[in-house]
Amino acid sequence: MSVKDLIVFLIYIAGNILVSFILSKKIKNSTDFFAAGRSSSWWLSGLSAFMTMFSAGTFVVWGGIAFRYGMVAVSISMCLGISAFLVGNGIAARWRKLGITTAAEYINLRFGPAVLQFYTWFNIAFRLLNLGVALYSVSVILDALLPGGLRHFLGSVTFTSTAVVAIIVFCGAVIITYAITGGLWSVIITNVLQFLVLMVAVSVVVPLGFMKLGGIVEFVNKAPEGFFSPVTSEFTWIFLAGWVVIHYLKIGGEWAFIQQNIAVPTPQDAKKASFLFGVMYLISPVLWMLPPMMYRIVDPSANYEQAYILACQYALPSGLIGLMAAAMFSATASSIEAELNVFAGVLTRDIYRKRYPASSEARQILVGRFMTFTIGLLVMGIAILVPRMGGADEIILAATALISGPMIMPVIWGVYSKKITGKSIFTVILISAVVSVILKFGYFIQNGWFVSGNPSSFLLWVQANSRTIETLTGLLVPFSILLTIELTKKAESPRYISSNEMSESPELTNLKASLFPPKIVGWSLIAIALLFFVLAITERADRGILLGYGIGLTSAGVFILLRINKIEKRLKLI
Repeated sequence: MSVKDLIVFLIYIAGNILVSFILSKKIKNSTDFFAAGRSSSWWLSGLSAFMTMFSAGTFVVWGGIAFRYGMVAVSISMCLGISAFLVGNGIAARWRKLGITTAAEYINLRFGPAVLQFYTWFNIAFRLLNLGVALYSVSVILDALLPGGLRHFLGSVTFTSTAVVAIIVFCGAVIITYAITGGLWSVIITNVLQFLVLMVAVSVVVPLGFMKLGGIVEFVNKAPEGFFSPVTSEFTWIFLAGWVVIHYLKIGGEWAFIQQNIAVPTPQDAKKASFLFGVMYLISPVLWMLPPMMYRIVDPSANYEQAYILACQYALPSGLIGLMAAAMFSATASSIEAELNVFAGVLTRDIYRKRYPASSEARQILVGRFMTFTIGLLVMGIAILVPRMGGADEIILAATALISGPMIMPVIWGVYSKKITGKSIFTVILISAVVSVILKFGYFIQNGWFVSGNPSSFLLWVQANSRTIETLTGLLVPFSILLTIELTKKAESPRYISSNEMSESPELTNLKASLFPPKIVGWSLIAIALLFFVLAITERADRGILLGYGIGLTSAGVFILLRINKIEKRLKLI
C-alpha cells in the first residue's frame, strides 16, 4: 500500500466517523437508537441487510474458495439470493406487522422469559464468534497491504510475528465508535455507503484485471480443469440446496435481519427490502468472485486467504487500492455494527429495562452505548484468538451449518404454529446439540484422533462428504423434531395469540421514510467522484477509466440530490 493508498484509506474511515456523529443528532429516544425511528426506506434496509451479510469474511472465506475451486463460490453466494426471495414471500412482512422494537421482544412474548434469556446469551456467544472471524479476516487483508517496515514495527509493538493484532485493535476501535455514536441509523447509512464504494471498487477491479491478464479468452484457457463447474465433490448440489434453507432461516430469523424489517415504515416495505436483497445476491456474486478467480491464473501458489486483495493490487492503480481496502474494512464494519446494535438493544430494552422499568430514555441510550462498547471489546478479543481455533473458513462453514437450523428454525416455526412452546425450543436445541457433538466426535475419529490404522470405507465416505453431512444434520434434525411435535401435540401454546394479536398504535401505522439518508448517499457519491478525478490527474495509464467513473458517479449524485429537492418542495406544498 502506497502513501496515496494509506491517505485514501484514512480519509474514508474519517468520513464514516463524521457521518456517524452527524447521525447521532437524530437520536432522540431508544427507538431511534435501536430501530432507526422506523423511518428507514425499504431500499435502505434492503441494501443494509445485504451488507450485514457481507464482511471481509466474504473476501477471505468465499474469495479463498473462489481462488481454489472457481465458480462454485458464485453458486454458494447465489443461494443467499434465493433465500432472500423466499423470506420476502413469507416472513419479512410478518415481522413488521408485529409492531415490536427488537427481535428479543418477540421471543419474550411468544416463548417466555426463560427462552429469551437462553437465546440472548447463546446468540451473543455464537455471533461474537462470527464477528471475531470477520474482524480477523479484514485484519489479515490489511496486513497484506502494509509496507514491510510498518508491518514489522506493528508486530514488534504487539509482541507478535505479524501486525494483525495491532490492526485488529485499530479496526475494532473505529467500529465501536461507529456503533456507539449513531445507533441503527449509523448502521443503515454506513452500510449503504459501504455498498456504493464496494460496487464501484470491484467494478473497476474486474475490467482492469482482464486487461492486464490478456482478456477473457486468456482467462478461460488458462483456468484449471473444472474451474467453472457450479459444484465440486466438497460443495455438492445437496449442499447448495441445504445452504438455501439455512440462509432462509438466517435472513428470516436472525436478529440483525429482523431488525432491518422492523426499521421500515410498512410491512410492504419489509417485503420489498427482502426482494432487493435477493436481487443483489443473484446478480452480484459473479462480479465479487471474479478477482480471486482471475488471480489464480496469475499466481496459483498465492495465499488463498489474501487472494482477493492480491488481485486488487495486481489490477488497480495506486490510490484505488486504498479505496478497495477501505471498502473491505467498511463491509466488515457494517456487519459488526449491525450485530453490536442488535445485542446492545436486547441487553438494554429487554433485560436492563425489565429490571429498571423507571429508567429514562436518556439512561437507556447511555446503557445501550455502554453495552455496545463492552460487546465490541469481546469481539476484538475473539478476533485475536481466531488462528488458534482452526482458521476463518472452518469456523464459518461448520458453525453456520450445524447451529443455524437448531437455533433459528424453532423461532420461525413458532410464528406460524400454535403448538410450539418454550419447552419445544429447548428440546430441539438439546437433541440437535447432542447429534452435532456425536458428528464432530466422529469427524475426529475418522481423522485418526482416537483410532489407529486404516479407516473404514464408511469413515472415508464421511470424510469426503463432511460439508454435506454437516448441512443436512443442521437442518433435518431440528426439522424432524419440530414436525413430530406438530403432529403429535394436541395442546396449543397460550402465548401464540398474545404475540400475533399485537395491534400497532396510530403513530406506528402512519410512518414515512426519512429523506435524510438519500441526501447523504447523493453527497457521498459526489465525494467518491472527486477522488476518481484526483486519481485521474495523477495516473496516466488508467486515466480514461478513472475519468469515466468520476463523471458517472457525479451524475448519479446530482440526480439523487435534485430528486430529493423536488420531493421536499412537493411535501411543503401539501
